Amino acid sequence: MVAASFGAMTFTDHETVIELRRYTLHPGRRDELIELFEREFVEPQEAAGAHLFGLFRERASPDKFVWLRGFRSMAERKAALEEFYFGPVWKEHREAANATMIDSDDVLLLRPVKRGLSAPPPGSGLHVAISPPAPAPDSAFAAFETEPSENTFPRLPVRADGPFSVWFSRTPLGAGVELELEATTRSLIR
Repeated sequence: MVAASFGAMTFTDHETVIELRRYTLHPGRRDELIELFEREFVEPQEAAGAHLFGLFRERASPDKFVWLRGFRSMAERKAALEEFYFGPVWKEHREAANATMIDSDDVLLLRPVKRGLSAPPPGSGLHVAISPPAPAPDSAFAAFETEPSENTFPRLPVRADGPFSVWFSRTPLGAGVELELEATTRSLIR
């Protein structure tokens, strides 16, 4: 697989540790959070060492915002999160962001089984399935499993009710909890 460039890094470098973050928002406030997120939070997180692969609206749930953030390692995840969440941008905008949210703790910490987030196949539509551990369906272009390492940034909880398999596809996967996602303006995965 040819890796796409992002600055001096490649996307595939950031597929080592992935956060799949699914937020439940107050009714009618999703676009408000997306606008704030895309305007204020993308570049500072990237500068801190995170890579934001995808920002999405969940089609079936008008009050869900789903996003993917990748890191090169657990140690780099900890450093990047500390830099961003203890930094000035988050301090300035956290109250506005948090005011849109009911729950931000539906987070899976994942590691790759089959790489491919950085270079999805051509097409439109993105389907994500969260399932008990199982082999990836043939249609999955990327597959992940729960990262067993301890959460090194406990200020941001991650789910501990797994293990899970998580698959990404251009077509419905027909397994587990399936999300159909619509990319926002700044999403790299389209």
